[in-house]
Amino acid sequence: MTEGQPPELHRARYRRILRFASWHLAITWWFEIALPKLGLAKIAERTRTRRMQRFARRFHVLAVDLGGLMIKVGQFMSSRLDVLPPEITKELEGLQDEVPPVPFPEIAALAEAELGMTLERAFASVEPTPIAAASLGQAHRARLHPLDAEETGLEAVVLKVQRPGIDGIVDVDLAALRKVGGWLSKVRLVSDRVDMPSLVEEFAVTSLEEVDYLHEAASSERFAAVFADDARVAVPAVVWERTSRRVLTLEDVTAIKITDVDGLLAAGVDPADVAPVFAAVMFDQLFTHGFFHADPHPGNLFVSQAADGSWRITFIDFGMMGEVPPTLRGGLRKLLIAAASRDGKGLVDAIRDVGVLLPSADTRELERAMTHLFGRFGGMGFAELREVDPREFRDFAVEFGDVVRALPFQLPENFLLIIRAMSLTSGVCSALVPSFNLWDSVEPYAARLVSDERGNVAQDLGREALEIAGLAWRLPRRADALITRLEDGDVAIESPRLERRVARLERTGRRLVSAVLFGALLIAGAILRADDAVLGTVLLAASGLPLLHALLAGRRG
Repeated sequence: MTEGQPPELHRARYRRILRFASWHLAITWWFEIALPKLGLAKIAERTRTRRMQRFARRFHVLAVDLGGLMIKVGQFMSSRLDVLPPEITKELEGLQDEVPPVPFPEIAALAEAELGMTLERAFASVEPTPIAAASLGQAHRARLHPLDAEETGLEAVVLKVQRPGIDGIVDVDLAALRKVGGWLSKVRLVSDRVDMPSLVEEFAVTSLEEVDYLHEAASSERFAAVFADDARVAVPAVVWERTSRRVLTLEDVTAIKITDVDGLLAAGVDPADVAPVFAAVMFDQLFTHGFFHADPHPGNLFVSQAADGSWRITFIDFGMMGEVPPTLRGGLRKLLIAAASRDGKGLVDAIRDVGVLLPSADTRELERAMTHLFGRFGGMGFAELREVDPREFRDFAVEFGDVVRALPFQLPENFLLIIRAMSLTSGVCSALVPSFNLWDSVEPYAARLVSDERGNVAQDLGREALEIAGLAWRLPRRADALITRLEDGDVAIESPRLERRVARLERTGRRLVSAVLFGALLIAGAILRADDAVLGTVLLAASGLPLLHALLAGRRG
């Protein structure tokens, strides 16, 4: 195997992961499928919380002991505050920060081999105690030499170094995850909705990018360029002269951790102000820019305060980034708008557009279910939902559970990182303000999207109206030229009946163009009037002229 680790250690790691997965999959099958078929569903319900807690504790031990990608899997589960009980997420939340560090001599040796020089030559100083130890690497504070500091404009930096042997560990973990994904793909309940092998491959691509610090540095600079003019966001600068595939040197931007409520209050920053700003920034990444930070857990987010008292959210660790293609971004925007407006039918249509629901699905009952859901629970935050009588959720599940289970849902390939980013966003906001209602951020953002979409439609209609007007202006001369060519051109046809028909065709064409132009001006005026009353009224008034022409022109003929 790679990185000098004995093959038997990799084999033992692989087998341990598979044993853990197979045992807990068997337990889940027995309690969630076998017992209900035997009429013992109450036993499964009564023991579910205890079983999940036991699973979380055991996975926590496994992840901390093995490290590598198991930490990433645990981090994803700990972020699902919206669907998992607090006992489970609390058990796994320590995986965000509490990873055993690698001894500094091993880190120093790897860094020197990568940079091709001693640490004393590369840096004025490096602190042996890490400020953060993550699943794939760890970070140490350092200072640049005076000449390097003068050239880069930075003095205090953070030296991020990969864990020795992490390439081999990632390979083993991906092999084990591919195996588990293959098992799950044979379970019809899973395979009908999720292409597990594709999801594992998507996770593999992201993981391999994370162990390439040159890719992370490039993503950091791209992210900084996207938010260059945004006063809400800060990004650390990259010191390229001290960066390689396994070593990354960045500006030290350490500040108040975003979920450190006491620290924020002591600095005069209200956590209730930070939560909606953070949510809006994440919405911009997903729905506007299409390039987003897919790992926005609290360890990767700081609140930096300026001398004038203003503050910004500083993002770090750009190893896990996601991209939303334009087509999917449009579907997500529709999804957000429908959710904010409590539009059950619109939500179902948007779900189909983004590929979560197959086109062949009969969605009438699902639309009814979504309308009912919005009517009862729409607008509630997670804290409020936890206070709702569980019997209400149970009644809803009984009424619509069969409908949802019967529909051909699937999880598109590029949805994993989007779900992760939104889950972490809701988790961070809830940590800042326990009663935080995500709808308070969704609704104004969706309203802005509606305004943008309306403006785009109006622009398109305006362009179309101008094109039609140009066509209407040119059509009589072109028809006259056609008649001239028929009379005097190479094809000489003298037929009074044909001339009358051509004249009638010309008049019909003019009336048709006028009718289309009337419709375009009317729609554009109605849309623009909400934002610009003067221009909208002018367009509405102007639409009367082509209407009169369409109704009256040609009556003499």
